Amino acid sequence: MTGGVCALVALAFLLPLAVSLGDRVRAEAIADAARRSALVTGALAVSTEPAAVERAVTASGGDVTTRPVVHGLDADADSGTGRATAADLDRARAEKRSVVVEVSGGAARLDPVVLGDRVAVVEVFVPDAALNRGSGLRWLLLGAVAAALVGSAVVVVDRVATRTVFATRGLIDGALAIGDGDLAARVEPTGPRELAEAGHAFNQMAERLDAARTDERELVADLSHRLRTPLTVLRLDAEALESDDTSVGTFSQAELDHRRGIRRIRQAIVTLEGEIDVLIKTTRKAVTHDAGPAMCDVSEVVRDRMVFWSALAGDQNRPHRVSGAQLRIPAPVPRAELAAALDAVIGNVFRYTPQGTAFEVAVSRRDGYVAIRIDDAGPGIADPDRALRRGASDRGSTGLGLDIAKRVAMQANGSVSIDRAQLGGASVVMLLADPEATPRQVNRFGLVGRMARDSRDQKSAERRRWPRRRPTDR
Repeated sequence: MTGGVCALVALAFLLPLAVSLGDRVRAEAIADAARRSALVTGALAVSTEPAAVERAVTASGGDVTTRPVVHGLDADADSGTGRATAADLDRARAEKRSVVVEVSGGAARLDPVVLGDRVAVVEVFVPDAALNRGSGLRWLLLGAVAAALVGSAVVVVDRVATRTVFATRGLIDGALAIGDGDLAARVEPTGPRELAEAGHAFNQMAERLDAARTDERELVADLSHRLRTPLTVLRLDAEALESDDTSVGTFSQAELDHRRGIRRIRQAIVTLEGEIDVLIKTTRKAVTHDAGPAMCDVSEVVRDRMVFWSALAGDQNRPHRVSGAQLRIPAPVPRAELAAALDAVIGNVFRYTPQGTAFEVAVSRRDGYVAIRIDDAGPGIADPDRALRRGASDRGSTGLGLDIAKRVAMQANGSVSIDRAQLGGASVVMLLADPEATPRQVNRFGLVGRMARDSRDQKSAERRRWPRRRPTDR
């Protein structure tokens, strides 16, 4: 279809051109005949002697068949070898102007000449070969031009159509991918301007959908963290209730119902904590995968979480202190992630230390890292390595414990360590890479010194003895 349209356009352009070129060749042939006729008419104006006229006819050039013929010069000349009919000659005499008539084998130009009381007519024959000179080559060239134009148009239209189809197919594939749930799908804006604009609009739509889903998951994660903290309060209050054991002793029906109610409350709290832990883990993984690394202010997160824990510490008569959280300290982790890690570590302090036990949260920044330290005055941690392993617990909890803080620190290219606190209990330190720290040059001799110092620290840690007071797992 495209080739047919291009052929019609080429014909509409080339056919008039071919006709115009043919008319120009014909006009040139008639003009040459007028030039040769003028030589004879000029000679007739000077002399009508047959010899003079014959010399003028010979001087006009051309072969015998195309030389001028004079009619009406004398009675004998009217019966010459001209091709024009008597009617054509009479017409030229009557109109007294040049006339071009069609004759057998070509055309004839008739020029009347007034000679006193009579009118002579000079006829010049122009054969078809002169009228159509070069027509074959002309049509051949025009046909070649038409073929070239059609071929070029087909190639150009095919390329444009290919680009259009490719761009359209990209939009279709991107829409299908978005429909299947792949919000990371994008298209390459190509093709005509309208399709390229559609591609840009599609990418903007996909980015907004992706951002909206990430915001929703962040909201779910934040709500999950907020639910977890009041659940900790409920669990602590439930543990403060009397025993729910009904296997030892004799109880009335009312006492049995009371203890069974306490047991159901504690079991419901444990179930809710497990469900919230699963929700936090699932949502955090989705947010981390979709949104990638984010930034937050460590000091702001610490201050925000301590607003809640300070109120709970006041209810349990726990001395507490926050230090180093006055200035902005950035860290390459999402705010919800860091809040979950702080809740996990501080929640362990409330869970595994007696009421009235002091604790401290400190924030510092040095050597390319941001350090968050949570110290308590409790009995300490008997097995730090076990406490950092996922799912390990001897107290019937989910076993997440410090694993949440560990994974958040590793996400920020850091680590978590457990040591003995100056308050006498456990000291949990989260190290997060400082995104604003200036990279330090590696010094070969300094590296050797640090390796030696690390070796001494490791030997010292192997000789460390933890207190035996009430070992717990977190």
